[in-house]
Amino acid sequence: MQHPLIKHLRSEMMARRDMVRAEPMAAYMKNIQPFLGIASPVREDIIKSARKVYAIESRDIYRDIIFELWNGEFREEKYMALEVAQRYKSYLNADSFDIYEKLVYDADWWDTLDWLAGKIVGPIVQKHRGFENNLILWRTAENLWTRRAALLTHLKHKKHTNIKLLSETIELLAPETDFFIRKVIGWVLREYSKTDPQWVINFVKSHEKTLSNLSKREALKVVERQKDEK
Repeated sequence: MQHPLIKHLRSEMMARRDMVRAEPMAAYMKNIQPFLGIASPVREDIIKSARKVYAIESRDIYRDIIFELWNGEFREEKYMALEVAQRYKSYLNADSFDIYEKLVYDADWWDTLDWLAGKIVGPIVQKHRGFENNLILWRTAENLWTRRAALLTHLKHKKHTNIKLLSETIELLAPETDFFIRKVIGWVLREYSKTDPQWVINFVKSHEKTLSNLSKREALKVVERQKDEK
């Protein structure tokens, strides 16, 4: 029997779909999946209203709802799965890590993966360092997006960043030619440069031959901008 929260969310999404927006949204995401044309503010309004009415009675039900939405026909259902994962705070913790890890392994594009790794998995790993062992496994996964998650999970750790693990992961993935790996290497380094710019400068310099030009350019954006402002 389908949980009433799922029925409500799907009903609201269908009622508020915008097929004029749907086509360009799908095109922007390389037509990875059909879209309903629901803008982020509309989606957020739907989930906020739903939370006031529909409780999730257990972690097992939380898991089932997330997976049911994640496997839906439309891309916005995946987004709604992540909304549920993130907004039902009583289950957003280490005990749900196995749920999120399944999504990391199943991710098929940057839109869902970046949200999942940066906003859901990242804070949990920062609090529970034992999960760094999972990141070590992710970086050799067959799925490109899982490997991307091994880096992106560090994005907002700031002074709590595990520099050793981050360095090892970058060194392992730096030879890859895929744009999304090269881009995220630079992105994570750029973000960490806001905490320790000299470390990032030194890292880029010492890995001059192995980092791609894209990674180096992204990594030093903040550092170079600050230099120009002086």
